[in-house]
Amino acid sequence: MVIKTDELPAAAPADSSREPNSQAGGKGRPGAAELPSVMLLNGDCPESLKKEERATKLPRFLSHSLVELLNQISPTFKKNFAVLQKKRVQRHPFERIATPFQVYSWTAPQAEHAMDCVRAEDAYTSRLGYEEHIPGQTRDWNEELQTTRELPRKNLPERLLRERAIFKVHSDFTAAATRGAMAVIDGNVMAINPSEETKMQMFIWNNIFFSLGFDVRDHYKDFGGDVAAYVAPANDLNGVRTYNAVDVEGLYTLGTVVVDYRGYRVTAQSIIPGILERDQEQSVIYGSIDFGKTVVSHPRYLELLERTSRPLKILRHRVLNDRDEEVELCSSVECKGIIGNDGRHYILDLLRTFPPDLNFLPVSGERLPEECTRAGFPRTHRHKLCCLRQELVDAFVEHRYLLFMKLAALQLMQQKASKIENLTTLENGSLPSSESKSEDPLGPEAGSEEEGSSASGLAKVKELAETIASDDGTDPRSREVIRNACKAVGSISSTAFDVRFNPDIFSPGVRFPESCQEEVRDQKQLLKDAAAFLLSCQIPGLVKDCTDHVVLPMDGATLSEVMRQRGINMRYLGKVLDLVLRSPARDQLDHIYKIGIGELITRSAKHIFKTYLQGVELSGLSAAISHFLNCFLSSYPNPVAHLPADELVSKKRNRKRRNRPPGAADNTAWAVMTPQELWKNICQEAKNYFDFSLECETVDQAVETYGLQKITLLREISLKTGIQILLKEYSFDSRHKPAFTEEDVLNIFPVVKHVNPKASDAFHFFQSGQAKVQQGFLKEGCELINEALNLFNNVYGAMHVEICACLRLLARLHYIMGDYAEALSNQQKAVLMSERVMGIEHPNTIQEYMHLALYCFASSQLSTALSLLYRARYLTLLVFGEDHPEMALLDNNIGLVLHGVMEYDLSLRFLENALAVSTKYHGHKSLKVALSHHLVARVYESKAEFRSALQHEKEGYTIYKTQLGEDHEKTKESSEYLKCLTQQAVALQRTMNEIYRNGSSANIPPLKFTAPSMASVLEQLNVINGILFIPLSQKDLENLKAEVARRHQLQEASKNRDKAEEPMATEPEPAGAPDDAAPQSQAAKDPPFPSLQG
Repeated sequence: MVIKTDELPAAAPADSSREPNSQAGGKGRPGAAELPSVMLLNGDCPESLKKEERATKLPRFLSHSLVELLNQISPTFKKNFAVLQKKRVQRHPFERIATPFQVYSWTAPQAEHAMDCVRAEDAYTSRLGYEEHIPGQTRDWNEELQTTRELPRKNLPERLLRERAIFKVHSDFTAAATRGAMAVIDGNVMAINPSEETKMQMFIWNNIFFSLGFDVRDHYKDFGGDVAAYVAPANDLNGVRTYNAVDVEGLYTLGTVVVDYRGYRVTAQSIIPGILERDQEQSVIYGSIDFGKTVVSHPRYLELLERTSRPLKILRHRVLNDRDEEVELCSSVECKGIIGNDGRHYILDLLRTFPPDLNFLPVSGERLPEECTRAGFPRTHRHKLCCLRQELVDAFVEHRYLLFMKLAALQLMQQKASKIENLTTLENGSLPSSESKSEDPLGPEAGSEEEGSSASGLAKVKELAETIASDDGTDPRSREVIRNACKAVGSISSTAFDVRFNPDIFSPGVRFPESCQEEVRDQKQLLKDAAAFLLSCQIPGLVKDCTDHVVLPMDGATLSEVMRQRGINMRYLGKVLDLVLRSPARDQLDHIYKIGIGELITRSAKHIFKTYLQGVELSGLSAAISHFLNCFLSSYPNPVAHLPADELVSKKRNRKRRNRPPGAADNTAWAVMTPQELWKNICQEAKNYFDFSLECETVDQAVETYGLQKITLLREISLKTGIQILLKEYSFDSRHKPAFTEEDVLNIFPVVKHVNPKASDAFHFFQSGQAKVQQGFLKEGCELINEALNLFNNVYGAMHVEICACLRLLARLHYIMGDYAEALSNQQKAVLMSERVMGIEHPNTIQEYMHLALYCFASSQLSTALSLLYRARYLTLLVFGEDHPEMALLDNNIGLVLHGVMEYDLSLRFLENALAVSTKYHGHKSLKVALSHHLVARVYESKAEFRSALQHEKEGYTIYKTQLGEDHEKTKESSEYLKCLTQQAVALQRTMNEIYRNGSSANIPPLKFTAPSMASVLEQLNVINGILFIPLSQKDLENLKAEVARRHQLQEASKNRDKAEEPMATEPEPAGAPDDAAPQSQAAKDPPFPSLQG
């Protein structure tokens, strides 16, 4: 479009000195008001205006873009826009690209406040939400969400297009829902039922339905009231997430986002077409609206839900309605089915998708297994919606499957070995009876065996499976064996393994027909076994993994992730800490104990903060939050809250305000809180919720007793509640003034839970690439990972956690293959992306800094490597503190780099600290400790302090000799190095003796001090970071070439067989490798760390 603008006429001398960007219309200038300042050159202007324009002979500016036009008419704009563009171009693209989901920082620097009328306009329009209500511009979220799911998915291009559309709509919906939820709580949205009490109000904004987390109309009266109503949306979201992952064609879920903001929980959902025009009783054609009193079913829903029952382990079952009629369901009774006006079959209220957790649901007349009663269960929880996690259900079923294989295959092998044995004898000798089946298969010993089974155990199970498969099933004795094994593990089928759960068991108000009593009894036993499995296998397995450093959580979020991956709910945190305290390796679990205590304290404080903040006016937020933080973290004994002035003047105006917070009782009740009262409540909450006794009455006692850091507690509580504070030094320990003032609290952000759609094909490529790398095929693995990266970019855009994992693995592969420049490039992208999508101090970002530092050192960028390591160490201090196993790795890296640049004294400080931390967490006889002794000895040798060097190397040699034997390569290397050190020490002593005897006339031979070479330092860096290149002899190389050629031939033959098939039609290889798995030429893996991807 061509745009023309008018300047001031030359015949106006009074205005000639004005800026070129001044308005054309001015007082006292005839005709100026009628002239258009901007008009389109398309002939649309009236002829009279064109004549007047020609008469005044205004200069014209022609431009094809608004920016060009503004550059021509405004020198100031031209200058500032050029500066802005230059700054933007200088930044890396990854720093400019938007992330799909908003990531909030808990700290922010002081910003200069300047008057800006545009910002004022923005605030006004966003407050009223005008742009969201312009007719024709609001998005039909439900239609978009469901239409993208209906896209075809027959081949790879179609699936990519579908997944990209699903991900884009979900990220947009999440952003809109978050903004709407904040507007609802801030009082900027009119309720659809304004006459009702504020807690019961519901809202519609931008085609999204919002409801508050309160128990309206006593819906959850029997389940825990408001507490149950607060938990239900999160359970519902987990159900939506699960059904979306199964992705059954024809079955639809609502777009769901759960937002915690200012102490309130808001559920945002897309709207089913037509749902607002009819009563819920008329709409629901499947399920129950009153928790099981009236239940209805529908054949189409049964057909659709039947397809989800196997992957979700849900049993199809029958219940009785209020007329004692049998109704068949394939979900919990709370799950409702509604056919919308668009003809789609929707399911909603999925809060009981998974079976109940009997450890927190006492049922009269039911006794739990011994493992549960010994641990103090069942315990009465504050609500009755406690469910088992999907990860636990999957782990339990897998455990039962291994048990089934053992029982069946063992007996089949015995039958083949002794043809004359009686089946009854086999039953009595090998199979547990129906009464004891919950104890024998799921006893702690059996569970520990299963958890600890390694590659040899899996090989044995495969052998047993082959034994079963080899039997054709025609032998009646074999069929009897399978039937008995099925019965023993609780399978619903008598001919094959099939374990499923009835989610309505122990549900209040749900009744079952008399004909199903045996099935109900079996299901009750299965739930008891699952509750015992969590306590006897999963929690001990977690503690064992932490002891062996298989997982290395660094903060509360990573500990929560590790627990949830094993199906352990956070309400079991107290039990995990109890087990850590009783563990024989208590000292090696000190970091887990500290993280767990910090998480327990901050979660308890969050529960209190939630109710504390409800009812606080928007104008008093900063004062209320700073007062809470002072009571929580400051050593100042008597912090005083500063009430905002408008609350002191008059409360009449506040009562009349329509945007009062929902359920606001007393707007100033928060001001009377004291530190003693808060910490008493925290200890009480920890006992009631987590069943753990905290031995502290103030924050200083907590810090001293448990070795915590106040800055770490501040970070944890801020991330959990959405607080953003000013970035500055805080004096927590001052007893003369409070640590926080009102100005230190900058903002409060929403904490958002949402569905995160996955790129399935890309993830399969990624898993296959990991498997190839595990097998030693680096090139093929690299190609697969590159393909996965392209597919991830196709679906997610440029920014995502899984893309970050791809880049990290690619960088590691290029580094191993010797391409340092490519490794550096990929790792730099991984660092930038991790900062954006996870946060600058997230433990994963710290890991990325360490990897980048290694590649920088290999590329001879020593100062950059050192800066990155110092930054990683600083962030580790912030997140946890000094005393963490990861700190030993960091200090070893820093010490080695400093050794390389001949900063021996400083290097020694870091290496000796690493040695102390390694000794604490790995034990005195660990190989990691031996390596640390060797690194310290090398620095002492460079300083010519041979006595100390010998002492440390002897310690290392003793460990190698004890652990590996005298003939091991490491032991021999240490022995040779000891001899070398001894020779150097003797030579030095002779020289010193010569000097003492002959003084200045002594004939001193030159001493050989070995300065470290960059190659030797890099070799040691590779070793401590999990990369060990093994030198091969000529014979080994020939054998390796022959093996590679043989594998290549097998691959070619396999490719020829599958030539006609799609690349993704084959089943991907199993992926057991961690993100940074090393190939066969790697003797050690990366330091273990919990992965946050899929």
